[in-house]
Amino acid sequence: MSSSVERAAELLGHAAERDVALGPFTTYRVGGPASLLLRAASEPDLALARKVVVETGVRVLVVGKGSNLLVADSGFAGLAVILGDGFSAIEIRPDGLVVAGAATSLPVLARRTAAAGLTGFEWAVGVPGTVGGAVRMNAGGHGSDMAASLVSWTSVDLAGGPDGRAPAATLELRYRHSSVRPTQVVTSAELQLASGDRAESETQISEIVRWRREHQPGGQNAGSIFTNPPDASAGQLIDRAGLRGHRRGSAHVSPKHANFFQADEGGSADDVRSLILEVQQEVEARTGVRLEPELRMVGFEPIGGEPSTRGRG
Repeated sequence: MSSSVERAAELLGHAAERDVALGPFTTYRVGGPASLLLRAASEPDLALARKVVVETGVRVLVVGKGSNLLVADSGFAGLAVILGDGFSAIEIRPDGLVVAGAATSLPVLARRTAAAGLTGFEWAVGVPGTVGGAVRMNAGGHGSDMAASLVSWTSVDLAGGPDGRAPAATLELRYRHSSVRPTQVVTSAELQLASGDRAESETQISEIVRWRREHQPGGQNAGSIFTNPPDASAGQLIDRAGLRGHRRGSAHVSPKHANFFQADEGGSADDVRSLILEVQQEVEARTGVRLEPELRMVGFEPIGGEPSTRGRG
């Protein structure tokens, strides 16, 4: 264990958990352990994490619901931070302004806002993530995304940078992208939704759930692996390359949707990663299009357009 990790463990004291498997915190359910884990129940816990990171330089990984995360079998040699229920409050105001904690489940928020007679967030019922993760990657689906309703966001920078509330314009939101840094913990988001009809919104939600069940697989996956290139579908390109159902060790391309990669129960994160790399190379060789991963991969060398995970975060 590195000196920075040991020092971080000393400063965190009883708040730190050692060598905790991260797979159970992800929808892939595979992957190795974090050297240290902190479950942040409140703002003071994040303040402690910030103090530790600044003083020790320990690498830090912010884990949401893990629906867009794959951790290498070797694990993460640093401090993983997970937000607790203290960050899952929802406030719905009469003017349609909604303030949601970063740990709030997107499907829960979609149903709560629809029940309140608000429209504009129905799409999120099919995204198995949290508000914080959705801000970070500008999550979306069914013709909308976070950028359509996000007004502002609040954060804590564990590396010692500026904290607090900022307008959505500071995020440089575009397709599956924001400027949120790896060390920034999104703590809440403010959304502006429109008045709607509860029955219509709940019908729309039911249709989205039905469509996803019919067209997308369940099981151990993280949703879409690659972003769609301009004027094309990543899933269709993978299918045309003859890779639907293709297997690599304990991972395979879903026969139901070619942009979903499944992990076997008790499987290997490294097999998932190898499958991603193989599919990326094969599709480029056969179609000339280089697919870029939207999945966040930690503990591996970067590929394609994926951000490096070797530095902090």
